[in-house]
Amino acid sequence: MSVSESTTQPGAAPPAPGTPARRLLDSATKLFKAQGIRAVGIDLLLRDAGVAKASLYSSFGSKDGLVEAYLQYLDQTDRNRWADAVAAVTEPGQRILTFFDLAIRGGPTGNFRGCHYANAATEFPEADLRAVREHREWVFGTIRGQLAALGNPQPGAPAAEIQLIYDGALSGAKFDRSVAPIELGRALAADVIDRSRLIDGDRW
Repeated sequence: MSVSESTTQPGAAPPAPGTPARRLLDSATKLFKAQGIRAVGIDLLLRDAGVAKASLYSSFGSKDGLVEAYLQYLDQTDRNRWADAVAAVTEPGQRILTFFDLAIRGGPTGNFRGCHYANAATEFPEADLRAVREHREWVFGTIRGQLAALGNPQPGAPAAEIQLIYDGALSGAKFDRSVAPIELGRALAADVIDRSRLIDGDRW
């Protein structure tokens, strides 16, 4: 199976709850996260969702289409979760650290499966997974924007450093089955945030 670039518009609303398409998307989200995308066959998806094969083809066209919808749904869900978490947070540095805080809370409940975007990219190394690419661009852009809000006139480099720390923290948590790497990553990111406020020893 190969996954091609999605033609679904970013931010498109998921299927309505209770519909066959939504039941398929919910089952895909649960099973792909737990077992991996390639390991989950169509028959298992249909059985778990309680729908006929015709519903898969009419709603998504193929398993590839369902994979694309799953990744886009994952991206939009994560964006919404971060937005909700920072709704009452005004300090830009704390808004950046919220990425780590959410990962710390989600690690145990997600059974330390690591970054689902990285997992998908590993399973499909030759594919241009649009939702994965756009999610990473959003994370980087959000971090860069918050650093700029601190007054940093060149936020790109520290934003890339924080994103790299975040990537490594999620991988470390998966290997160690512990939130400790994410907690360490948070501390390292906080240091980058503090350094990004400084220029020649003075704050912006």
